[in-house]
Amino acid sequence: MLKTDTRQANWRRANPSKYEAHLAVQRAVKAGELDKETCEVCGLGSVDAHHDQYDEPLRVRWLCRRHHTRLHHYGEDMFPIRSTAYNHGSVPTALISN
Repeated sequence: MLKTDTRQANWRRANPSKYEAHLAVQRAVKAGELDKETCEVCGLGSVDAHHDQYDEPLRVRWLCRRHHTRLHHYGEDMFPIRSTAYNHGSVPTALISN
């Protein structure tokens, strides 16, 4: 359990399933099971993983910090999910439930 009282630690305690999804992405990227892609909006290479649904932790959209921040600030409809841009097959088939 986290013992610090920072904004980040408080968020992690309040949102354990979301935090676990973030950790799952970090582990998958580090293990080479999930490839980072460029920002789906502008093509920048420095990206964050954005979860549209936390119950599918490895299904993410790759957005640069600027577009990720805008998405959270202005709403999900700012950058609608494009079926061709979503995942680009980066999640191994074994990790996707049918």
